[in-house]
Amino acid sequence: MVVTLFILFFLLLIAGVPVAFALAVASTAVLVLFTDTPLLLVVQRMYSGLDVFALMAIPLFLFAGYLMSEVKISEKLVALASVPFGRFRGGLSLVATGSSAIFGAISGSANATTAAIGSVMVPTMARKGYDQADAAATVAASGILGLIVPPSITMVLYGVVAGVSIGDLFLSGIVPAIIIAAGLMAVNYAVAIRKGYAADEAVGRKQALRALRDSLVALLMPLIILGGIYSGAFTPTESAAIACAYGLLVGFFWYRNLSFARTIAITRKSVEVTASILFLIAASNIFTYILSAQSVPARLASGLLGISDSAVVILLIILVILLVLGTFLDNVAAVILITPTLMPVISALGIDPIFFGVFLVMAVAVGQITPPVGLNLFIAQALTDRRFEDVVASSLPYLAMYILLLIFFIFTPGLLSIFS
Repeated sequence: MVVTLFILFFLLLIAGVPVAFALAVASTAVLVLFTDTPLLLVVQRMYSGLDVFALMAIPLFLFAGYLMSEVKISEKLVALASVPFGRFRGGLSLVATGSSAIFGAISGSANATTAAIGSVMVPTMARKGYDQADAAATVAASGILGLIVPPSITMVLYGVVAGVSIGDLFLSGIVPAIIIAAGLMAVNYAVAIRKGYAADEAVGRKQALRALRDSLVALLMPLIILGGIYSGAFTPTESAAIACAYGLLVGFFWYRNLSFARTIAITRKSVEVTASILFLIAASNIFTYILSAQSVPARLASGLLGISDSAVVILLIILVILLVLGTFLDNVAAVILITPTLMPVISALGIDPIFFGVFLVMAVAVGQITPPVGLNLFIAQALTDRRFEDVVASSLPYLAMYILLLIFFIFTPGLLSIFS
């Protein structure tokens, strides 16, 4: 039954069926073929998967992120990042990473971060003599920070599925996000030395103060969200609502470039993306129900523990699995499908679920720069006149850096659960 389930699922994926529909169709077909379960159960299980209050944070964070993208703050954040980084060799690539880290804390999306920062940085870097493939690879790899820097929508999903504190996940994501940003900048600098990219002009004091003033209001959003959660003033879901209100106030009354018509368009886009995510969650719930009924998570846990009882060894095996899955599943689908399957393994080994959540989010995020699904690569490549293969080749040093850091985090779990 389980074998048939996975065969149907992968055949549908190969045929180009969206993941959510592939899950729903494969699960329903297996229930019809192998059981006498009433189809009403499918609807009940799908609905129960959505009956979670914390999921309200997803449309709210999406709406807030789209709002801040609409008011064109990417240019202001790039100007701010130019102040400390522009003067170094390969300064523009450092600026791309720095501004991606800041924008990621506002958008919570890797794709939005890549598109917003890339639309500004790729043409600028090309004019300054950077290879367009290198520029695209830089913004694609840096855009992953949108999934890692809190608040992260993927962390919200993991928190809901695993039943752990979303606030602890957000706070525990800060240190690894800083380390990854530093790793990206190290690769940027190494590439700049190897390719001979020059430093940009140092930013004067007046320009620096202007850049800080222009971006200060945008920078307050993640501070309000994380500060409110950490202080206990409000929950992650409430913080998402406050972020929406803040984004509306900033767009209409501070930057004054947000219109009512654009707000309606943003709302529509938020609803569409939310609907796709929620349908995926609903479909995965019946899929995981079948796996649980067939004791697949327990058998997987037993199999992995039969290989070794070392948490390090098992995590290294899980890392390989996650990296492979990331090549054909997007981060949302991977987190929703993998989390309930691996939680018995994590519990049996005594691994902190907060640590595993941050680690899981980072591991599946790498799929954004691994073909054939690496959406960040496609977004960045569309901003250039270079071939997709050229951008993939230029992204390999960043991919190696991510994998090395993930291995490093396996041996230093305290860095990923520092607040738990």
